[in-house]
Amino acid sequence: MNSAPEPANLGAKVNLLGLDLKALEAFCVERSERPFRAAQLLQWIHQRGIADFDQMSNLSKALRVALEADCEIAPPVIVREQRSKDGTCKWVMKTDAENQVETVFIPEESRGTLCISSQVGCALECTFCSTAQQGFNRNLTAAEIIGQLWVAQRELGVGAVTNVVLMGMGEPLLNFNNVVAAINLMLDDHAYGLSKRRVTLSTSGVVPALERLADVVDVSLAVSLHAPTDALRDELVPINRKYPIQQLLAACRRYIGQDPRRKVTIEYVMLDGINDSPLHARQLVRVLSQLRSKVNLIPFNPFPGSDYRCSARETIQRFSDILQAAGLVTTIRKTRGDDIDAACGQLVGQVTDKTRRTIRLSAG
Repeated sequence: MNSAPEPANLGAKVNLLGLDLKALEAFCVERSERPFRAAQLLQWIHQRGIADFDQMSNLSKALRVALEADCEIAPPVIVREQRSKDGTCKWVMKTDAENQVETVFIPEESRGTLCISSQVGCALECTFCSTAQQGFNRNLTAAEIIGQLWVAQRELGVGAVTNVVLMGMGEPLLNFNNVVAAINLMLDDHAYGLSKRRVTLSTSGVVPALERLADVVDVSLAVSLHAPTDALRDELVPINRKYPIQQLLAACRRYIGQDPRRKVTIEYVMLDGINDSPLHARQLVRVLSQLRSKVNLIPFNPFPGSDYRCSARETIQRFSDILQAAGLVTTIRKTRGDDIDAACGQLVGQVTDKTRRTIRLSAG
Protein backbone atom coordinates (compact mmCIF):
# COMPACT_ATOMS: atom_id res chain seq x y z
CA MET A 1 0.00 0.00 0.00
CA ASN A 2 1.37 3.38 -1.01
CA SER A 3 0.42 5.83 1.75
CA ALA A 4 3.11 8.45 1.14
CA PRO A 5 2.06 11.78 -0.33
CA GLU A 6 2.78 12.26 -3.99
CA PRO A 7 6.18 13.94 -4.45
CA ALA A 8 6.24 17.49 -5.77
CA ASN A 9 8.17 18.31 -8.92
CA LEU A 10 11.45 20.00 -8.07
CA GLY A 11 11.24 23.71 -8.79
CA ALA A 12 7.47 23.59 -9.30
CA LYS A 13 5.16 26.00 -7.54
CA VAL A 14 3.44 24.73 -4.39
CA ASN A 15 -0.20 23.89 -5.13
CA LEU A 16 -2.02 25.20 -2.06
CA LEU A 17 -5.27 23.59 -3.15
CA GLY A 18 -4.38 20.26 -1.55
CA LEU A 19 -3.05 21.51 1.80
CA ASP A 20 -5.37 21.05 4.78
CA LEU A 21 -5.35 23.41 7.77
CA LYS A 22 -2.49 21.70 9.59
CA ALA A 23 -0.33 21.61 6.47
CA LEU A 24 -1.14 25.23 5.62
CA GLU A 25 -0.27 26.35 9.15
CA ALA A 26 3.12 24.66 8.83
CA PHE A 27 3.52 26.26 5.41
CA CYS A 28 2.83 29.73 6.88
CA VAL A 29 5.14 29.27 9.87
CA GLU A 30 7.97 28.16 7.57
CA ARG A 31 7.59 31.49 5.80
CA SER A 32 7.53 33.51 9.05
CA GLU A 33 3.79 34.15 8.73
CA ARG A 34 1.33 33.84 11.62
CA PRO A 35 -0.56 30.50 11.71
CA PHE A 36 -3.95 32.24 11.45
CA ARG A 37 -3.11 33.07 7.84
CA ALA A 38 -3.82 29.41 7.06
CA ALA A 39 -7.51 29.77 7.93
CA GLN A 40 -7.71 32.91 5.80
CA LEU A 41 -6.16 31.09 2.85
CA LEU A 42 -8.57 28.17 3.26
CA GLN A 43 -11.53 30.52 3.18
CA TRP A 44 -10.33 32.30 0.05
CA ILE A 45 -9.46 29.10 -1.80
CA HIS A 46 -12.29 26.77 -0.83
CA GLN A 47 -15.22 28.86 0.36
CA ARG A 48 -14.89 31.63 -2.21
CA GLY A 49 -13.21 29.64 -4.97
CA ILE A 50 -10.53 32.29 -5.53
CA ALA A 51 -7.41 31.23 -7.42
CA ASP A 52 -5.88 34.70 -7.82
CA PHE A 53 -3.76 35.64 -4.81
CA ASP A 54 -4.07 39.34 -5.63
CA GLN A 55 -7.81 39.15 -4.83
CA MET A 56 -7.16 37.89 -1.29
CA SER A 57 -7.62 41.34 0.19
CA ASN A 58 -7.09 40.58 3.90
CA LEU A 59 -3.56 39.32 3.19
CA SER A 60 -0.72 41.81 3.14
CA LYS A 61 0.54 42.96 -0.24
CA ALA A 62 3.97 41.47 0.51
CA LEU A 63 2.44 38.07 1.30
CA ARG A 64 0.33 38.11 -1.85
CA VAL A 65 3.40 38.89 -3.97
CA ALA A 66 5.33 36.07 -2.28
CA LEU A 67 2.48 33.61 -2.81
CA GLU A 68 2.19 34.57 -6.47
CA ALA A 69 5.91 33.89 -6.94
CA ASP A 70 6.04 30.52 -5.20
CA CYS A 71 2.52 29.07 -5.14
CA GLU A 72 -0.55 28.35 -7.24
CA ILE A 73 -4.13 27.16 -7.01
CA ALA A 74 -4.21 24.50 -9.72
CA PRO A 75 -7.29 22.24 -9.91
CA PRO A 76 -7.95 19.53 -12.49
CA VAL A 77 -9.30 20.94 -15.76
CA ILE A 78 -12.65 19.93 -17.27
CA VAL A 79 -12.13 18.66 -20.80
CA ARG A 80 -15.61 17.25 -21.38
CA GLU A 81 -19.03 17.55 -19.79
CA GLN A 82 -22.00 15.23 -20.32
CA ARG A 83 -25.49 15.66 -18.93
CA SER A 84 -27.92 12.80 -18.52
CA LYS A 85 -31.63 12.98 -19.19
CA ASP A 86 -32.13 12.43 -15.44
CA GLY A 87 -30.03 15.51 -14.55
CA THR A 88 -26.83 13.67 -13.65
CA CYS A 89 -23.71 15.52 -14.79
CA LYS A 90 -20.38 13.84 -15.58
CA TRP A 91 -17.14 15.73 -16.00
CA VAL A 92 -13.99 14.28 -17.50
CA MET A 93 -11.13 16.11 -15.77
CA LYS A 94 -7.55 16.26 -17.00
CA THR A 95 -4.97 15.63 -14.28
CA ASP A 96 -1.84 15.65 -16.45
CA ALA A 97 -0.83 15.32 -20.09
CA GLU A 98 -1.63 11.60 -20.21
CA ASN A 99 -4.44 10.96 -17.75
CA GLN A 100 -8.02 11.93 -17.08
CA VAL A 101 -10.48 10.99 -14.34
CA GLU A 102 -14.25 11.20 -14.14
CA THR A 103 -16.38 12.98 -11.55
CA VAL A 104 -20.16 12.69 -11.31
CA PHE A 105 -22.74 15.04 -9.77
CA ILE A 106 -26.13 13.53 -8.92
CA PRO A 107 -28.84 16.10 -8.14
CA GLU A 108 -31.82 15.10 -6.03
CA GLU A 109 -34.70 17.04 -4.51
CA SER A 110 -33.14 17.35 -1.07
CA ARG A 111 -29.43 17.02 -1.78
CA GLY A 112 -26.68 17.03 -4.38
CA THR A 113 -24.13 14.22 -4.28
CA LEU A 114 -20.68 14.46 -5.84
CA CYS A 115 -18.92 11.19 -6.63
CA ILE A 116 -15.18 11.79 -6.81
CA SER A 117 -12.16 9.74 -7.87
CA SER A 118 -9.07 9.00 -5.80
CA GLN A 119 -6.78 7.27 -8.33
CA VAL A 120 -6.10 7.33 -12.05
CA GLY A 121 -7.56 3.94 -12.85
CA CYS A 122 -7.64 1.32 -10.11
CA ALA A 123 -5.02 -1.03 -8.73
CA LEU A 124 -7.64 -3.64 -7.83
CA GLU A 125 -9.20 -5.98 -10.35
CA CYS A 126 -12.87 -6.31 -9.46
CA THR A 127 -14.28 -8.21 -12.41
CA PHE A 128 -17.62 -6.37 -12.68
CA CYS A 129 -16.19 -2.84 -12.70
CA SER A 130 -15.32 -0.96 -15.88
CA THR A 131 -12.77 1.22 -14.07
CA ALA A 132 -10.82 -1.87 -13.01
CA GLN A 133 -10.49 -2.97 -16.64
CA GLN A 134 -8.63 0.25 -17.51
CA GLY A 135 -5.60 -0.65 -15.41
CA PHE A 136 -3.80 1.73 -13.06
CA ASN A 137 -1.46 4.68 -13.49
CA ARG A 138 -0.99 6.55 -10.21
CA ASN A 139 -2.55 8.00 -7.11
CA LEU A 140 -4.25 11.36 -7.37
CA THR A 141 -2.67 14.10 -5.26
CA ALA A 142 -4.70 15.71 -2.49
CA ALA A 143 -5.09 18.76 -4.76
CA GLU A 144 -6.49 16.59 -7.56
CA ILE A 145 -8.95 14.91 -5.19
CA ILE A 146 -10.28 18.02 -3.46
CA GLY A 147 -9.94 19.85 -6.77
CA GLN A 148 -12.89 17.86 -8.12
CA LEU A 149 -15.08 19.38 -5.40
CA TRP A 150 -13.53 22.83 -5.96
CA VAL A 151 -14.35 22.64 -9.67
CA ALA A 152 -17.87 21.31 -9.06
CA GLN A 153 -18.61 24.14 -6.65
CA ARG A 154 -17.41 26.66 -9.22
CA GLU A 155 -19.57 25.07 -11.93
CA LEU A 156 -22.70 24.53 -9.84
CA GLY A 157 -22.56 27.28 -7.24
CA VAL A 158 -21.86 27.26 -3.50
CA GLY A 159 -24.20 24.90 -1.66
CA ALA A 160 -25.12 22.70 -4.63
CA VAL A 161 -22.93 19.87 -3.33
CA THR A 162 -24.28 18.69 0.01
CA ASN A 163 -22.77 15.18 0.04
CA VAL A 164 -19.49 13.72 -1.19
CA VAL A 165 -18.86 10.04 -1.86
CA LEU A 166 -15.39 8.67 -2.59
CA MET A 167 -16.82 6.06 -4.93
CA GLY A 168 -15.33 7.16 -8.25
CA MET A 169 -12.24 5.76 -9.93
CA GLY A 170 -9.77 4.03 -7.63
CA GLU A 171 -9.55 2.50 -4.16
CA PRO A 172 -9.37 5.40 -1.66
CA LEU A 173 -7.55 3.44 1.04
CA LEU A 174 -4.68 2.68 -1.35
CA ASN A 175 -4.08 6.45 -1.51
CA PHE A 176 -4.36 6.96 2.22
CA ASN A 177 -2.54 10.21 3.02
CA ASN A 178 -3.85 12.17 0.04
CA VAL A 179 -7.42 11.00 0.66
CA VAL A 180 -7.23 11.91 4.35
CA ALA A 181 -5.91 15.40 3.53
CA ALA A 182 -8.78 15.91 1.07
CA ILE A 183 -11.35 14.67 3.60
CA ASN A 184 -9.92 17.06 6.22
CA LEU A 185 -10.66 19.92 3.82
CA MET A 186 -14.19 18.66 3.17
CA LEU A 187 -14.91 18.67 6.92
CA ASP A 188 -13.08 21.89 7.85
CA ASP A 189 -15.40 24.80 8.69
CA HIS A 190 -12.89 27.16 7.05
CA ALA A 191 -13.19 25.16 3.79
CA TYR A 192 -16.35 23.20 2.85
CA GLY A 193 -17.76 22.53 6.33
CA LEU A 194 -19.46 19.26 5.40
CA SER A 195 -20.83 17.06 8.17
CA LYS A 196 -18.88 13.84 8.68
CA ARG A 197 -22.13 11.98 7.98
CA ARG A 198 -22.29 13.64 4.54
CA VAL A 199 -18.88 12.35 3.46
CA THR A 200 -18.69 8.66 2.62
CA LEU A 201 -15.57 6.64 1.88
CA SER A 202 -16.12 3.41 -0.04
CA THR A 203 -13.55 0.63 0.16
CA SER A 204 -13.20 -2.84 -1.31
CA GLY A 205 -11.53 -3.92 1.90
CA VAL A 206 -7.95 -2.74 2.46
CA VAL A 207 -8.05 -3.82 6.09
CA PRO A 208 -4.77 -2.35 7.47
CA ALA A 209 -5.66 1.09 6.08
CA LEU A 210 -9.21 0.80 7.42
CA GLU A 211 -7.75 0.09 10.86
CA ARG A 212 -5.68 3.29 10.58
CA LEU A 213 -8.54 5.41 9.28
CA ALA A 214 -10.39 5.59 12.60
CA ASP A 215 -7.31 7.13 14.21
CA VAL A 216 -7.15 10.08 11.83
CA VAL A 217 -10.60 10.85 10.43
CA ASP A 218 -14.23 9.96 11.08
CA VAL A 219 -16.60 9.76 8.11
CA SER A 220 -19.31 7.40 6.91
CA LEU A 221 -18.09 4.05 5.65
CA ALA A 222 -19.29 1.95 2.72
CA VAL A 223 -17.90 -1.47 1.88
CA SER A 224 -18.02 -3.06 -1.57
CA LEU A 225 -18.89 -6.58 -0.47
CA HIS A 226 -20.79 -8.06 -3.46
CA ALA A 227 -20.66 -11.66 -2.23
CA PRO A 228 -21.63 -13.50 0.97
CA THR A 229 -18.90 -16.18 0.85
CA ASP A 230 -15.13 -16.00 0.53
CA ALA A 231 -15.13 -18.45 -2.39
CA LEU A 232 -17.38 -16.19 -4.50
CA ARG A 233 -15.85 -12.92 -3.32
CA ASP A 234 -12.37 -14.22 -4.19
CA GLU A 235 -13.56 -14.29 -7.81
CA LEU A 236 -15.45 -10.98 -7.88
CA VAL A 237 -13.23 -8.88 -5.58
CA PRO A 238 -9.73 -10.41 -5.66
CA ILE A 239 -8.43 -8.41 -2.69
CA ASN A 240 -10.61 -10.77 -0.63
CA ARG A 241 -7.90 -13.40 -1.05
CA LYS A 242 -5.69 -11.21 1.12
CA TYR A 243 -8.33 -9.81 3.48
CA PRO A 244 -11.26 -12.25 3.71
CA ILE A 245 -14.79 -11.29 4.68
CA GLN A 246 -14.67 -11.93 8.42
CA GLN A 247 -11.42 -9.99 8.78
CA LEU A 248 -12.94 -7.11 6.82
CA LEU A 249 -16.18 -7.04 8.81
CA ALA A 250 -14.25 -7.17 12.11
CA ALA A 251 -12.38 -4.03 10.99
CA CYS A 252 -15.72 -2.43 10.12
CA ARG A 253 -17.07 -3.16 13.60
CA ARG A 254 -14.03 -1.54 15.16
CA TYR A 255 -14.36 1.49 12.87
CA ILE A 256 -17.95 2.33 13.83
CA GLY A 257 -17.35 1.49 17.49
CA GLN A 258 -20.17 1.27 20.02
CA ASP A 259 -22.32 4.13 18.77
CA PRO A 260 -25.72 2.49 18.07
CA ARG A 261 -26.57 5.22 15.54
CA ARG A 262 -23.72 4.28 13.22
CA LYS A 263 -24.02 1.71 10.45
CA VAL A 264 -21.78 0.53 7.64
CA THR A 265 -23.32 0.66 4.17
CA ILE A 266 -22.86 -2.68 2.43
CA GLU A 267 -22.71 -2.30 -1.34
CA TYR A 268 -23.85 -5.36 -3.26
CA VAL A 269 -23.96 -5.35 -7.06
CA MET A 270 -26.63 -7.67 -8.46
CA LEU A 271 -25.21 -10.06 -11.07
CA ASP A 272 -27.57 -12.38 -12.87
CA GLY A 273 -26.97 -16.01 -11.89
CA ILE A 274 -23.81 -15.15 -9.96
CA ASN A 275 -24.69 -13.73 -6.53
CA ASP A 276 -28.44 -13.12 -6.62
CA SER A 277 -30.15 -16.33 -5.49
CA PRO A 278 -32.27 -16.74 -2.32
CA LEU A 279 -29.42 -18.84 -0.90
CA HIS A 280 -27.01 -15.96 -1.43
CA ALA A 281 -29.47 -13.65 0.34
CA ARG A 282 -29.74 -15.98 3.34
CA GLN A 283 -25.94 -16.33 3.44
CA LEU A 284 -25.62 -12.54 3.43
CA VAL A 285 -28.04 -12.30 6.36
CA ARG A 286 -25.83 -14.64 8.37
CA VAL A 287 -22.62 -12.86 7.40
CA LEU A 288 -23.97 -9.47 8.48
CA SER A 289 -25.62 -10.67 11.70
CA GLN A 290 -22.86 -9.21 13.89
CA LEU A 291 -22.47 -5.88 12.07
CA ARG A 292 -24.67 -2.81 12.32
CA SER A 293 -25.27 -2.27 8.65
CA LYS A 294 -27.62 -1.28 5.89
CA VAL A 295 -27.52 -2.93 2.49
CA ASN A 296 -27.55 -1.10 -0.82
CA LEU A 297 -28.41 -3.41 -3.70
CA ILE A 298 -26.93 -2.07 -6.94
CA PRO A 299 -28.29 -3.17 -10.31
CA PHE A 300 -25.29 -4.07 -12.46
CA ASN A 301 -24.49 -1.43 -15.08
CA PRO A 302 -23.12 -3.04 -18.25
CA PHE A 303 -19.99 -1.89 -20.06
CA PRO A 304 -18.25 -3.03 -23.26
CA GLY A 305 -16.49 -6.37 -22.94
CA SER A 306 -18.29 -7.48 -19.80
CA ASP A 307 -19.82 -10.96 -19.66
CA TYR A 308 -22.07 -10.09 -16.72
CA ARG A 309 -25.76 -9.25 -16.90
CA CYS A 310 -27.93 -7.41 -14.43
CA SER A 311 -30.28 -9.48 -12.31
CA ALA A 312 -33.94 -9.24 -13.27
CA ARG A 313 -35.99 -6.67 -11.39
CA GLU A 314 -38.09 -9.34 -9.71
CA THR A 315 -34.92 -11.20 -8.65
CA ILE A 316 -33.54 -8.06 -7.03
CA GLN A 317 -36.83 -7.43 -5.26
CA ARG A 318 -36.97 -11.02 -3.96
CA PHE A 319 -33.39 -10.69 -2.70
CA SER A 320 -34.34 -7.45 -0.95
CA ASP A 321 -37.44 -9.00 0.60
CA ILE A 322 -35.39 -11.81 2.17
CA LEU A 323 -32.94 -9.31 3.69
CA GLN A 324 -35.70 -7.07 5.02
CA ALA A 325 -37.63 -10.01 6.48
CA ALA A 326 -34.48 -10.82 8.46
CA GLY A 327 -34.35 -7.27 9.82
CA LEU A 328 -31.72 -5.76 7.54
CA VAL A 329 -32.35 -2.21 6.33
CA THR A 330 -32.19 -2.63 2.55
CA THR A 331 -32.50 -0.25 -0.39
CA ILE A 332 -32.32 -0.81 -4.13
CA ARG A 333 -30.17 1.87 -5.71
CA LYS A 334 -31.86 3.84 -8.45
CA THR A 335 -29.62 3.82 -11.50
CA ARG A 336 -28.58 7.35 -12.43
CA GLY A 337 -26.62 8.58 -15.43
CA ASP A 338 -26.37 5.25 -17.23
CA ASP A 339 -27.11 6.93 -20.56
CA ILE A 340 -23.81 8.84 -20.25
CA ASP A 341 -21.85 5.95 -18.63
CA ALA A 342 -21.90 7.76 -15.30
CA ALA A 343 -23.54 5.00 -13.26
CA CYS A 344 -21.86 2.89 -10.60
CA GLY A 345 -19.01 0.83 -12.05
CA GLN A 346 -18.99 2.61 -15.42
CA LEU A 347 -16.38 5.34 -14.88
CA VAL A 348 -13.30 4.98 -17.07
CA GLY A 349 -11.62 8.33 -17.74
CA GLN A 350 -8.35 8.04 -19.65
CA VAL A 351 -5.64 5.93 -18.07
CA THR A 352 -2.06 5.35 -19.21
CA ASP A 353 -1.97 1.83 -17.81
CA LYS A 354 1.28 1.05 -15.99
CA THR A 355 -0.01 -2.36 -14.95
CA ARG A 356 -0.37 -3.61 -18.56
CA ARG A 357 -3.74 -5.00 -17.47
CA THR A 358 -5.43 -3.75 -20.63
CA ILE A 359 -2.91 -5.67 -22.74
CA ARG A 360 -3.42 -8.83 -20.72
CA LEU A 361 -7.20 -8.57 -20.99
CA SER A 362 -7.13 -8.04 -24.75
CA ALA A 363 -4.80 -11.02 -25.16
CA GLY A 364 -6.79 -13.34 -23.00
